[in-house]
Amino acid sequence: MTLLLAALAGGLGAAARFLVDTFVARWNRTSFPLGTIVVNTTACFLLGLLTGWTAAVTAPGAVAAIFGVGFLGGYSTFSTAMVEGARLVRQRRPWAAIAHSGGMLVLGLGAAALGLLVFG
Repeated sequence: MTLLLAALAGGLGAAARFLVDTFVARWNRTSFPLGTIVVNTTACFLLGLLTGWTAAVTAPGAVAAIFGVGFLGGYSTFSTAMVEGARLVRQRRPWAAIAHSGGMLVLGLGAAALGLLVFG
């Protein structure tokens, strides 16, 4: 049952990613791939929150699997982030590629730590 729920949650996470990325793209007036940064940073924060919460209340592993692996696994998108970084390099925009990839790493780690601190 956990596997089925995690799969369904993954589909919902992918749909949420599409909606968030589309919303950000409407407001982003640059060629910088901001939507993926927003998606991955919020995913890191939510996973930090989930991890801190499940540890604080000793929630069952199924909760972490369904929401962490399922929903947030479907929501976050490491592969798209790497393709966008490579695309920036191919467009001869190395500084934008470094800002995109490095920024996502720093923001993701910071967001995950912030999420963990809420329950820590």
